[in-house]
Amino acid sequence: MKSRWITAGVTALAALSIVGALLYNQASVQAAQAQLASRPAGGQAETVSRVEVITPAPGQYQARVTGYGEGKPHHALTLSARVSGFVASIRETFESGMRVSRGAELARLESVDYRQALATAQSELAAARVTLLEAQREAERARDEWQGADLGDTPDSPLVLKTPQLDAAKAAVTAAEQSVAQAKKNLDQTRIAAPFDALIVSREIQPGSYLQAGTAVATLYSTDRIEIAVPLSARQWEQLPDVTTLVSGDWPVTLIHSETGQQWQGYVLRVQQHVERAGRQRSLVVAVDHPLDQEAPLYPGTFVKVAIPGRMLANVWKLPASAISVSGHVWGVTAAGTLVSHDAEVVFEEGDWVYVRPVEGWQDVQIVRRPLSSYLPGMKVRPVEGGQS
Repeated sequence: MKSRWITAGVTALAALSIVGALLYNQASVQAAQAQLASRPAGGQAETVSRVEVITPAPGQYQARVTGYGEGKPHHALTLSARVSGFVASIRETFESGMRVSRGAELARLESVDYRQALATAQSELAAARVTLLEAQREAERARDEWQGADLGDTPDSPLVLKTPQLDAAKAAVTAAEQSVAQAKKNLDQTRIAAPFDALIVSREIQPGSYLQAGTAVATLYSTDRIEIAVPLSARQWEQLPDVTTLVSGDWPVTLIHSETGQQWQGYVLRVQQHVERAGRQRSLVVAVDHPLDQEAPLYPGTFVKVAIPGRMLANVWKLPASAISVSGHVWGVTAAGTLVSHDAEVVFEEGDWVYVRPVEGWQDVQIVRRPLSSYLPGMKVRPVEGGQS
């Protein structure tokens, strides 16, 4: 019985403690609310976010257009055999990766048959010339006999004066001369040579292999220059000078290796006059002369970034690239300390800077250097000046 009373007392005491704690917490909350409500309005400024801003100044800047492309040789040729025959010899320099000069011999085909054909053609030419001499003599004799007979000015048939025979003999000589020329050409073509200064990309033949006319012998890349076709959008074309100025031969471009950052100096070679179906863009072709002789060789197939100086553009803001939000907006702070945003009209980009058209009506608006995704138009902020752009 006594333990029951003890238990009931403990329970009652615990209940009173809980009620007391609840009353205390409620009083503390009410006191905090009263203290907050009695704080002056000026004290709320401490809760406003601080943002770093810059004051943009419209200026004149030279546009810089950037594109990408792959270096390709001026000429890429699959060299083919022009006559048939067995490969008699191959030069030591005729290996992939080697460079050869124009006219350098790469391989030779067996030429015995072609020498025999040339000798036969020359024999036939000599015989044709003898026949022509005989025909000329016969024609002269026939003409003398006709004139001596005093039978008139012109005979009834040209056969009387041997004219058709003479014409046939002349035609036979001409045909024989052409046969000799063709036989010499075929003999010369048993020597396979480089048609231009070239880099040997691949060799397709071996000593002793038989080639038909038209069989691939090698793949050659010319070494005089490398060309890079750079697709550009319509907006990028607007930032470049006119075509005549571009293709004058001295409009410089900078090529940058996409992986190593190595740079080369080139020039605008020509402008494509058609729009490509795939990207609906038009290409500017730039070139580097003697690419393999550069301090750092520029190899065919290298993927590069191409920087092209453009026209001078007036009334442009120069802003840090961080000022453009992920959604493509530029954020500003008004004189009243509220946020505003607008689509950024980017003219061009260069390094850590972006060049945009000024926003109409933003003469007194400062630009947020690093806008956050949580920003909302009309939000109150405290601007902190970070300098001029």
